[in-house]
Amino acid sequence: MAAQNKVILYGTWFSPYAKMVEVALKVKGIPYEYVEEDLGNKSPMLLKLNPIHKKVPVLVHNGKAIVESLVIIEYMDETWKTGPRLLPEDPYKRSQFRFWASYMHQVFEALTEVVTTSGEAQEKAVKETFEQLYLLEEGLKGLFPEGIVSSDGEFSNGKLLELVMFSCFGTYEEGLQEVLGIDVIDPEKTPLLFSCISALMEIPALKESCNPHENMVAFLKSYREDALKSATA
Repeated sequence: MAAQNKVILYGTWFSPYAKMVEVALKVKGIPYEYVEEDLGNKSPMLLKLNPIHKKVPVLVHNGKAIVESLVIIEYMDETWKTGPRLLPEDPYKRSQFRFWASYMHQVFEALTEVVTTSGEAQEKAVKETFEQLYLLEEGLKGLFPEGIVSSDGEFSNGKLLELVMFSCFGTYEEGLQEVLGIDVIDPEKTPLLFSCISALMEIPALKESCNPHENMVAFLKSYREDALKSATA
């Protein structure tokens, strides 16, 4: 029975999507084995498990592969009924969570443009990212007029969105500030996002899941340098 219920997560340390699934497994209390993938030299097993996108994260449960982070999160909620739910039971609320979680991923992808560009292209990317963050702020205000994270520093009723927020913005914020000199989450322009992320970073389960700051800075610098070299090659 133990072998049948074995859970394996294939990820890479700097992926916000793999980080989200990893933290969700901890929040749900699901035992798992973690396999670190080198995306520059993908293993035959990763290519076998995810032949379409060839990306992480991949969750393997009972020998079957589930891919795409938000799909994995829904699978976890439907499969493991114990532990806190990550998505609301109400169908309408669940649809709103799906939408805004997907939108946060879009914002993160826009943010990568800021990291990989310079000059006018970077200025344009920064402008577009801040516009998207503002729309995200307004959308979250509508969903959670009293805020998302509970006042006692624990997860509240927005677990999925809190996990996406933490993995896409919380783990990268300080590194981006050091590498680019840009405050991505501005306390004046997006106060709800700022307060939520600040509170999330104090939750023990998330705090201990953060990547070391120096590792994140080194990764972002290398990622940016490689992107800029490729653009001028």
